[in-house]
Amino acid sequence: MTVPVQLRPVRDDDLPYFFAHQQDPEANWMAAFGPADPADRAAFDAHWRRIRADPRIVNRTVVADGEVVGYVAAFPVDEQTEVSYWIDPRRWGRGHATAALAALLRELPQRPVHARAAKDNRASLAVLRKCGFVVVGEDSGYAHGRGVEVQEWVLELPDDRPELGAH
Repeated sequence: MTVPVQLRPVRDDDLPYFFAHQQDPEANWMAAFGPADPADRAAFDAHWRRIRADPRIVNRTVVADGEVVGYVAAFPVDEQTEVSYWIDPRRWGRGHATAALAALLRELPQRPVHARAAKDNRASLAVLRKCGFVVVGEDSGYAHGRGVEVQEWVLELPDDRPELGAH
């Protein structure tokens, strides 16, 4: 079931919600590639100052039922555009991530777009596939959320999908 969400630019008063969302141990384990110390508010604030000041990064707050439920972002990695999202774990399973990512992708003119997901993060892989991403490779990297090297899928939304976001 897809739940209606609205995207809007990130505001200062959204940041306490984002910080609270990233305190959930299960969410950090599942996401794997999150902050080194989710409880470090100074590092969190510095990260958000940096990414909000970068005009190449598109950050959107995800709002559902009038509440901040997470964020979605597109950012440059080398010469590619990559997407990411974080939804309040209390809101998982309601379609917020899929709806938010689809809405963000409609805003982005560039293709292809890339994403990554820990291989065992089936929920994130499902979100990405529903939005048209396909697995194009594998990689691994140190995951702060797990304290170990984690295998991940590399995905791409090709430039030949005019039906994007119709799911």
